[in-house]
Amino acid sequence: MEYVVYILYSKTYDKIYIGFTSDIINRFHSHNSLGNKGWTEKYRPWEVIYCELYEDKSIAMNREKQLKGAKAREWVRIKIRTEYLVLGFISA
Repeated sequence: MEYVVYILYSKTYDKIYIGFTSDIINRFHSHNSLGNKGWTEKYRPWEVIYCELYEDKSIAMNREKQLKGAKAREWVRIKIRTEYLVLGFISA
């Protein structure tokens, strides 16, 4: 099974969300339209701006945790300003 660590961005609210899943299509759909409660519901619409693929669930979970740290969130914010707003995605 393959796992995806992903970053969502809400341009409307300038919010980021970091998560991991084994089904990025359905997970993205749930962030944007299925749920009616939870943090991501308040900041729709979301765009997927970054993904990393992993074959091992524990490695994906650790990477998600790392990206949620203060240093990595600052890296994401810099990438949004310097790449996403220009190119429409961010690179590693």
